[in-house]
Amino acid sequence: MAQLRQEVDPGEAGLDAKALDRLDQHFAHYVDEGRLPGYLVAVARGGRVAHLTTHGRRDIAAGLPVEADTLWRIYSMTKPVTSVAALILVEEGRLSLDDPVARHLPAFADPQVYESGSGSEVRTRPAAQVPLIRHLLTHTAGLTFAFYHQHPVDALYREAGLDSAVLPGSDLAGTVDAYARLPLQFEPGTEWNYSVATNVLGRVIEVVSGQPLDVFIAERVLGPLGMTDAGFCVTDEQAPRLSELYGETEAGGIEPIAGLPLHGRPRFLSGSGGMVASAYDVHRFMELLRRRGELDGVRLLSPGTVDLMTRNQLPGGADLRAFGSRPAHDEPGNDGIGFGLGVSVVIDPERTQAPSGLGTFGWSGVATTTFWVDPGRDLTVQFMTQVRPKSSLRLFPDLKRLVHEAVTD
Repeated sequence: MAQLRQEVDPGEAGLDAKALDRLDQHFAHYVDEGRLPGYLVAVARGGRVAHLTTHGRRDIAAGLPVEADTLWRIYSMTKPVTSVAALILVEEGRLSLDDPVARHLPAFADPQVYESGSGSEVRTRPAAQVPLIRHLLTHTAGLTFAFYHQHPVDALYREAGLDSAVLPGSDLAGTVDAYARLPLQFEPGTEWNYSVATNVLGRVIEVVSGQPLDVFIAERVLGPLGMTDAGFCVTDEQAPRLSELYGETEAGGIEPIAGLPLHGRPRFLSGSGGMVASAYDVHRFMELLRRRGELDGVRLLSPGTVDLMTRNQLPGGADLRAFGSRPAHDEPGNDGIGFGLGVSVVIDPERTQAPSGLGTFGWSGVATTTFWVDPGRDLTVQFMTQVRPKSSLRLFPDLKRLVHEAVTD
């Protein structure tokens, strides 16, 4: 087991120690007020960790503290890992970004696109463009999530039993087939809608590689990078280090809630949100991307592929807020933010909600975890906690502002 450690004083890394103290105090207040159980924050420059703080509890009832080796459900931070796995297959020539999804998953042949109506009155038409692998990576395939409650196709997902993005009792193959039976919200490649697309991508990886998703990712990504605690389940030895998961109450407090079934290999392997990891694991993954595909002499991707992954791929070069016909996307936090192949990317720092460098990329998870890489400042940042908010817990703009204030060169 490897553990994240501070490697250099903040001043040596061009960071202001007093500003970092303000950052720690800011988030400690959330713990003191009962809005967070505890957290870990790490800031590195040039690959060296210059600030590492743990505070509060990973399990409030048991009185167990957050520690550097605590394990976290990273939920949607799984998506960039799955995206890297897919890009490995692209570089090997076993998969192409311009492959039709149906070449590997025949259930996606002859897709239908929503035209009008709702419920049993939904009308569709044949898609003019078939979904491609690149559409899965960029969330432009026309897929959706059942929990949006914003579009008639969202409702069809719920009617199909996909409320939590998995068909009850099914595995990845069966669930992805269920997605394929439903209409697309829009013509592939024309809009952006954050969706179950990375689960479909995970199934493509299984078919192309001939291996279960967890095995392929372990052998081709986690193992080579030394991400020794990351995976789709926890062992008996790891289990005591797993943080409890909390949900935000109506009153603004937190209470324990059920999380991913991580004890034992899950039947449904979610490339969209199924992984657990330590801060050390996340640091190693960020380093792979910061170093453009290589870490400690191990190269997983070429620099050009990482550059493509971390460049805006949205139609017309637009930002996320441009696709605001669905209220979930029409948020100030999406101003100036584009999307690459599995990660968000800052395309207009002047329009972003919080200070951000041009080309900064990363992603977050629903339990209030996040990471980003700022190539211009040679900076990587991660924040880990375990709270699924209802709506009011919006920590990341403050985190970005406070980190930005700490950079002195």
